[in-house]
Amino acid sequence: MKLTYRLAAIAVLVATPLPAFAATIQAVMYKNPSCSCCETYAAYLEQNGFKVDIKPTNDLSQVSAGLGVPANLEGCHSVVVGGYVVDGFVPVDLIKRMLAEHPAITGIAMAGMPMGSPGMGGQKTESWKIYAFTKDGKAPTIYATE
Repeated sequence: MKLTYRLAAIAVLVATPLPAFAATIQAVMYKNPSCSCCETYAAYLEQNGFKVDIKPTNDLSQVSAGLGVPANLEGCHSVVVGGYVVDGFVPVDLIKRMLAEHPAITGIAMAGMPMGSPGMGGQKTESWKIYAFTKDGKAPTIYATE
């Protein structure tokens, strides 16, 4: 009888995805060396299942452009994750949604440094538009509004 209970317990553990057993999502953040809000955003990502390798650079604009981020959407950091680019303070649920859906885009971005966004602190005072962009030069489209 004890063996039956043990087998049942093992089956439950194997069949139930637990956050503690979830795979860590590897990410690389390119950031302006003097920007501390980027480090706060990296900590936010790490609290939500990411492992972030921070790479300070004085050529962030060149790095972001090389990754395909449109100039009007460039922020103070660019994150490469799962073959995509995330620019700005995009909420983690949208990053995970993108990674799960695998859309045919280069990445997503939220322009500016809106109050209340992850990494910025304060109270949210406006709705946020998160844009999807591609490297083919087409105008970005709205990926989500938060």
